[in-house]
Amino acid sequence: MLTSYKLIYTLTLIFLGLYISLTNISNLQFKKINVISESKYEKIHEKEIVSSQEKQIHTSTIPESLENSDKDLKEEIIVVKKGQTFSEILDDFLFSFNKFEIINLVNNEFNLQNLNVDQKISFFSDKNNIVKKFIIELDYKTLLVVKLSKNIEITKKELNTLYSVESNEFMISNSLYADGIKSNIPNEVLIKLIQLFSFDLDFQRDIKKDTFVSLSYQKTYVENSEDFSIGDIEYAKIIIGKNTLEYFKFLTNDGFIDYFNREGKNVKKSILKTPLDGAKLSSSFGMRKHPISGFNKMHKGIDFAAPIGTPVYAGGNGVVEYVGRNGGYGKYIRIRHNNDYKTAYAHLNSYKKGISKGVRVNQGEVIGYVGNTGRSTGPHLHYEIIYQNKQINPLTLKLPSGKILEGEELQRFEKNYKMILANHLNNLYE
Repeated sequence: MLTSYKLIYTLTLIFLGLYISLTNISNLQFKKINVISESKYEKIHEKEIVSSQEKQIHTSTIPESLENSDKDLKEEIIVVKKGQTFSEILDDFLFSFNKFEIINLVNNEFNLQNLNVDQKISFFSDKNNIVKKFIIELDYKTLLVVKLSKNIEITKKELNTLYSVESNEFMISNSLYADGIKSNIPNEVLIKLIQLFSFDLDFQRDIKKDTFVSLSYQKTYVENSEDFSIGDIEYAKIIIGKNTLEYFKFLTNDGFIDYFNREGKNVKKSILKTPLDGAKLSSSFGMRKHPISGFNKMHKGIDFAAPIGTPVYAGGNGVVEYVGRNGGYGKYIRIRHNNDYKTAYAHLNSYKKGISKGVRVNQGEVIGYVGNTGRSTGPHLHYEIIYQNKQINPLTLKLPSGKILEGEELQRFEKNYKMILANHLNNLYE
């Protein structure tokens, strides 16, 4: 009997062991099936994401497994067209971030309203056409780099630059501008040259055949690139018959870049009577019937009719005292030149980037653009010269001469101009 019990007990253990083994194998197979199913789900889900991206931008971040090195990315360069917005440009690409999140973060570093026509934006996409990085060329030597990995990372990168001074000289047979272009002098330099001598010369009447021009100017190159930027004129000389005009660039003690002859006398008058080019005087200083109100009223400035967008220049060296809307003046700038003189510019369409209260400006520097804002009957610039807080007639104002260097400042200038002249001659005849 005891033997029978032992046999039954042994068989029970054997069957129980087989049952447990079979159950474990079944569980393992079930888990394996689950793992395979999850893997298939992930692949299906990936396809759904890519398909979704082809239709619209979604908000998920990029997982670690999707990141690629730059060398594996495909580059596409977009050149901004007239009227095209940054938002419209982004619509042509796929992102793993919300478009408006990207726009807001970029806007914190660069005002996207300042995108210019022909400005370049490079987009770098992975094999799934998802943008991983894009670069906005802010200027010839500055890039805004936007990386789209786990987060949106934005940095400004300054490219390595090389500086040089270019020198040239030529004889005028037709006009300063036409003969300058023939001598391979950049358009921008010739415009600066004309502005520099406009205090002394009438370029329509004074310039004659065989007028001699000699100049040097700064040029800034970007390393490993053909891009460059034109800087300031360093030296300029014009000889008309027996009359010689010669000016050297100099940084004054009060922080302004200006031009002086060898005696240290400034090329400029203290304040410009007309702070824009090619404009027509449309309303003089004095009593007049106001074109909007119809009442006789003192017109405390002069008006220059000009197309919207015409550049407006600072009337003299000074500090911006006010910039913004100012009642009937519309968009308005006021510059303080010294304790006695100020100039004001009204009805502007817009301000040049960087113009704000407290900024120093140089005479002839663009500060804004002609517009039709405020109480205005058409595009024009309303210009005021203010002397001891009272508007005076700019056209009849007898302006004091510009700055004359003295003492230590004159000594520093003399050393500076001799170095500029030596470099100029060395460039020409080396």
